[in-house]
Amino acid sequence: MSLSEPDHELVVAELGREPTAAEAALFENLWSEHCAYRSSRPLLSAFESEGDQVVVGPGDDAAVLALPEPDAADVPAADRDADDYSDQYVTFGVESHNHPSFVDPFDGAATGVGGIVRDTMSMGAYPIALLDSLYFGGFDRERSRYLFEGVVEGISHYGNCIGVPTVGGSVAFHGGYEGNPLVNVACVGLTNEDRLVTATAQEPGNKLVLVGNGTGRDGLGGASFASEDLAEDAETEDRPAVQVGDPYAEKRLIECNEALVDEDLVRSARDLGAAGLGGASSELVAKGGLGARLDLDSVHQREPNMNAMEILLAESQERMCYEVAPEDVDRVAALAERFDLGCSVIGEVTDGNYVCEFAGGDEESEVVVDVDAEYLADGAPMNDLPSETPARPDRALPDPEPSLEEAVESVVAAPSTASKRWVYRQYDHEVGVRTAMKPGDDAAVMAIRETAGDGDADGGDPEGVGLALSSGANPNWTEAAPYEGARAVALENATNLAAKGAVPLAAVDCLNGGNPEKPAVYGGFKGIVDGLADACADLDTPVVGGNVSLYNDSVEGPIPPTPTLALIGTRKGYDAPPAALDADRASDSELLLVGAGDADGGALGGSEYLAQAGGSDRFPTLPDAETDGLADLVASLAAVARLESTLATHDVSDGGLAVALAELVTDDAGADVTLPDRVAAFEETPGRLVVQTTDPEAVAERAGDAPVLRLGDVTTDGTLSLSVGDDGVALDADALRELRGVIERELA
Repeated sequence: MSLSEPDHELVVAELGREPTAAEAALFENLWSEHCAYRSSRPLLSAFESEGDQVVVGPGDDAAVLALPEPDAADVPAADRDADDYSDQYVTFGVESHNHPSFVDPFDGAATGVGGIVRDTMSMGAYPIALLDSLYFGGFDRERSRYLFEGVVEGISHYGNCIGVPTVGGSVAFHGGYEGNPLVNVACVGLTNEDRLVTATAQEPGNKLVLVGNGTGRDGLGGASFASEDLAEDAETEDRPAVQVGDPYAEKRLIECNEALVDEDLVRSARDLGAAGLGGASSELVAKGGLGARLDLDSVHQREPNMNAMEILLAESQERMCYEVAPEDVDRVAALAERFDLGCSVIGEVTDGNYVCEFAGGDEESEVVVDVDAEYLADGAPMNDLPSETPARPDRALPDPEPSLEEAVESVVAAPSTASKRWVYRQYDHEVGVRTAMKPGDDAAVMAIRETAGDGDADGGDPEGVGLALSSGANPNWTEAAPYEGARAVALENATNLAAKGAVPLAAVDCLNGGNPEKPAVYGGFKGIVDGLADACADLDTPVVGGNVSLYNDSVEGPIPPTPTLALIGTRKGYDAPPAALDADRASDSELLLVGAGDADGGALGGSEYLAQAGGSDRFPTLPDAETDGLADLVASLAAVARLESTLATHDVSDGGLAVALAELVTDDAGADVTLPDRVAAFEETPGRLVVQTTDPEAVAERAGDAPVLRLGDVTTDGTLSLSVGDDGVALDADALRELRGVIERELA
């Protein structure tokens, strides 16, 4: 590790002397792109992050949001006032573990889960749900399958062991991730007004207490490693920068954290993630405008002869740093012992500099770090990088185009649109008994019974708040048109919530890009930031936190700009219409298309159809939903989903109507649909729902200004019959199951 020359000059000017080895390493890591957002922070002011529901916004370990009272849960957030919110809070955060997951897919993905769970804990919350959005190279590549299997195994092992359900997410395969997969993980936690903790140090004289696993040498320099392109030999040379997780220790830490919060022993907290103890402790006191004095010899360690830099920067997992009043230290130690966790008093909060002392076996300690905490944590200069609009694909559709049958089969069987059952069946998605809508649908729904009436918190009152969750991005969209694609990602996730009757509450984002020093790459990254910010503003949805991961570049080239959005929403009650047709009501129901645009008014830009057919769009950009009225559109779709006459709902996204209809078909229920042209079958304009209803007039009334088009009939033969002019295709449930089961079949 080495501090760059320009940064070295700034540090010397600030300190008035040469930095020590430990100081230089701290500055390198805390001023890295991964920690300081030097290239992205100038862009992030585009996001709106305020609202009556926002208790803690960007800048802490996780955002904190007030849940609405049940009677206000169906009301769009923009139409609520402060009195509509309860004292029940959820926390929401997201992070990436991209580089580590390339070097060591199992441990890289597992420790990504552990890190975002600890971010949740540091706010005084109990983790209740995980979502993971995963991006890999082509499924036909052996390397991609190896990474895919290892990442899924790492997520499932860690999440299952700690007892936090993985309830949703997304998986995409795209050639742009061949040399650099993405692993983005979001976590939701539950707390309330009385239990809320933040990462802002409170008072000089309070003790800093480290609780959890012993400190080792794993993960050294992880923050700086995550701020560089992946080298050709990264799998071997960078392995020491990957942390190794212990989920059973994390589970004990979760329960210990609950006990500490229950007894009001925590004044502030920060988990040890990027830059290890040095990052957590300096950021904690810097947020409070304070300092600290640390005795590094007091840190409990699992390896001998560690030096000061290693103790400060190791990213060993399952560790928390707590600010504790002096009179409470013994009780904290007793609780740590109860849960078989290490505990050491490592220093105290001061009103001076951030100072670290270390003896390392010598008779006397020496000061190895003496810097201003705020300068260390927040003093990194921002980068002023040139940007240019990236080139857009300019290729023609194949001539001749495949038959409708060939096209439908190829799109339905594409790994990105195929069933992800192989993935989510490995996750325990029901632990905690809150999961009302399971993986495999548009959005998960969690039962927040604590919002029910007095005395009913444990009784399953159906009138509590249902919390809907969705996350993901579409690299085909954002590669073709970063700005328009990011807007589509936001609307698509909001439509997922609406399909289950929920309206958005807030969002967090994980913004992934390549090397920002390349103008076209930075231009694409700027496009996804602006597109996501504009769409979330149009949706009246505050973006309350997130993560930036740049330098996702390798010898294979940069990744597509990838704006993973994780979105939560609310509805009254937990029951939601499924994404499966109801055969029992086939005779008295119809299939409708409700939402943005017209069935024949779209374009094929960024579609899975073009990816499978080998062509690109004849149109220059993705079809873009109306700039105005997105919030009203989503609220109308959610209102349609909540109608008693609505039997099934499913959003139209990856693969277009062809895939949406294929996913709705069951062994007993089919669909007979006629479309005006091929574009209508495969275009992917977001903001649309396929609805099975017994009352089309009620749907039209609730849809407001959104178009409502009749698609066809629900049948009882379990067959998808789709026709465009004289061309048609009929696939029964078994054939569709075979096509959609490509991942499970290939990895069995």
